[in-house]
Amino acid sequence: MTAQGDSIVATEYLYGIDSSVNDDAQYYQAPRVVQFRITRKTAKRVYYFPDGHTERSQRERFADRSTLERDGQATRKSGSWWESDLTVYLQPPVIEQAQRPTLAALKQAMADAHPDREGGTHEGFIAARARYEQARDKAARTEGER
Repeated sequence: MTAQGDSIVATEYLYGIDSSVNDDAQYYQAPRVVQFRITRKTAKRVYYFPDGHTERSQRERFADRSTLERDGQATRKSGSWWESDLTVYLQPPVIEQAQRPTLAALKQAMADAHPDREGGTHEGFIAARARYEQARDKAARTEGER
């Protein structure tokens, strides 16, 4: 909340998803919700500063107000896929983190894909075995580092 004169005005935000991607898996960061302070609203647009910048030297961006109010989100036409404000949301979006399968689940999937089992194929078994062995080896390396 900010004070304006004698009244208190709630600060409003738009939200985006920062899905920082780095080629080096060592620096991987899971997607996270970021917020952008709304600077002003007009009948057609909602203005904000990208990436938390609040300086007037930064270029102010906008989203279509009617689309935001109708759909709860709006995508910029001039945006790039890596920008956290390519799509902005009225409410913080829920990010579902993918669950990694356990070794037991991968082993069962490998067994289910075996060609001797109904529905199993040679190619499916090879792919399932490769996934299992990769996860097993990674788990062994991680355990050895402790």
